[in-house]
Order: sequence, then structure tokens, then C-alpha cells
Amino acid sequence: MNTTTAVATPAQAAAAIPKAAFDLLPLALTLALALIAWPLIGSTSTWFTLTAAGLAMGMIIFIIASGLTLVFGLMDVLNFGHGVFIALGAYVATSMFTGMADWAATDVLWRNLALVLTTIVVAMLCAGVVGWAFERVLVRPVYGQHLKQILITMGGMIIGEELIKVVWGPTLVAIEMPTALRGVLTFGDATVEKFRLVAAVIGLFVLATMLFMLNRTKLGLLIRAGVQDREMVESLGYRIRRLFVGVFVAGSALAGLGGALWGIYQQGVLPQIGAHVNVLIFIVIIIGGLGSTMGCLVGALLVGLMANYTGFLAPKVVMFSNIGLMVLVLLWRPQGLYPVANR
Repeated sequence: MNTTTAVATPAQAAAAIPKAAFDLLPLALTLALALIAWPLIGSTSTWFTLTAAGLAMGMIIFIIASGLTLVFGLMDVLNFGHGVFIALGAYVATSMFTGMADWAATDVLWRNLALVLTTIVVAMLCAGVVGWAFERVLVRPVYGQHLKQILITMGGMIIGEELIKVVWGPTLVAIEMPTALRGVLTFGDATVEKFRLVAAVIGLFVLATMLFMLNRTKLGLLIRAGVQDREMVESLGYRIRRLFVGVFVAGSALAGLGGALWGIYQQGVLPQIGAHVNVLIFIVIIIGGLGSTMGCLVGALLVGLMANYTGFLAPKVVMFSNIGLMVLVLLWRPQGLYPVANR
């Protein structure tokens, strides 16, 4: 009696693997927060203005937090010195705006946008170079040792803040918003700040680039494979250490980009800006799930909306509102909104 054994092709085998459905509940939580705030605020135009501003602010926070999410998610490194790169990006922005003051003072939109884009590119380059040195000197000796990572990177942030004071001084440095990006766009009775829209577009570009690189390219596949089984990837001839250094530099550059946008938005920079924003960043990545890009995005949007709504309804509880939000999310999902497997 003859028997025939069917051998599945790789395509058939891949098709046989069930794909996990994308969890929409965290995104629905963002919508629910906005809808709950609507009747509390009362005015639809005010609600729209606060919502648009909160979402744009959330995108800026996402850019800043995405670098730390990238480093922890792919390298398992707790970098409490992330604030150094944020502050460096913000101070580079002050220097660029001072050196190109005529481009900021003109009301020609394309020159203002060119100034902002040039500033963020230079900020990313400077933060990336410092990030390379930071990884090589401080982080590399403590891979896999979380407690030492926390202590050493916090020490690195303190040193970085002092060096920033040496270069730029300890006092507030003002940044003048480019002329064409000042003011608001009006939609009926609602308004949206022009610069927030620019920041939101940049944030969407960063999100799309990160998701594409990590999920659709060979480089992203190698990095994720190196996290799971470093020895196997190295046996195939790939140098995981170089890939990890590249990830750390990319995370630092994203922090520099976010710091530049944050400094321009705040129109002033202090040496402690990195430490102040660091607290907000860790709230975001804890809410989203440590190492999750989508979680980082949703967490940042929730934090941005919560800050704007509570700032309007109850200004005295603004500082506590984000911590309260984090507590409520962790009571619902202790590992965050989008937990990373095996984390």
C-alpha cells in the first residue's frame, strides 16, 4: 500500500501560523478619555482646541520617549541618562536659532521650516555622537546588569548636566519661535497652534519610520533576532555589537530631536530640562509597556490629553494627573497597554 506524505512549502507553513489580532482597546482608551472630557469642558470649540493641542503635545512626548523605548526594547538597557541627550538637543536648538536669527525673524514660511529642519538634524547628529561615547564608556561594561545600568547612567546624566552648564551657562536660555510658526490656525471657534501641527507631522514621520525599520527591513530583523539569540546571529557572520551601538546612537538621536522640539515649543531651556522630562518619559513607557513602540505612542497621547484636560479643569492637580493615569492603567494591565513578550 502506497502512502503519500504531503510536505508543506514555506509559504504554506507561514500561512498556517495564526496571526495575533491587533489590540484596539488601548486606542479606544484614548478616544474614551477625549469623550469623557467633552461634557466636563462644556464648550465644543474649547474641547476641540484642548484635544488638538493635547494630541500634538503627545506626539512631541512620543518622539522624546521613542529613543528610550528603542534602546530598552531592543537592547534591554535601562538608560536613566536619556535626559542628557534631550537637554543637548534643546541647547543645540538655542545655538542654531541664535546663529540663524535672520531665518527665524522672517515671516517666509519655507525659511522658518528650513531652520527648524536644519536645527533638528544638527541636534540629532550631536546627540548621536554623544550617545556613541556614552554607550562606549558607560553602558557597554554593564550590559545585562540593570542595577548598575541605573546607577551609572544616572551618574552620567549628572555629569552631562554640569558640562552643559559649563558650555551654555546655568540660567534660562530663551528661544524665539520662528515668525511664520507663531500664532494659531482657526477652525470655526476652535484654534490649533501652528508649531504643534509641525511637531505632530514630524512625530508621525518618526513613528512610520520606526515601524517600517523594525518590522519590514532586514536590519530590524537582525536586531530583533540578536536580542533573542545573540550567539546564533553572530555565528551567521553578523556583528551584533555594532548593531547594538547603532541602536543606541539612534535612540540618542531621537532624544536630541525631541529635545529640540520641546525647547522650541517651551521657548526656553534650562540645564535641568532633561531630568524634568525624564520623569514624564518613564511614565509614558510604563503606561505603554516597556519596549513597545505602539505602547509608547498611545501612552504619550494619553499623557498629552490628560495634561491638557486637567490643566483646564483643575490646574492644581496637573502634576498628579499623569501619575494617577499610570496607576489606573497598571491596575487594569500591570504590564502596560502593549506588553512586549518575554519582558
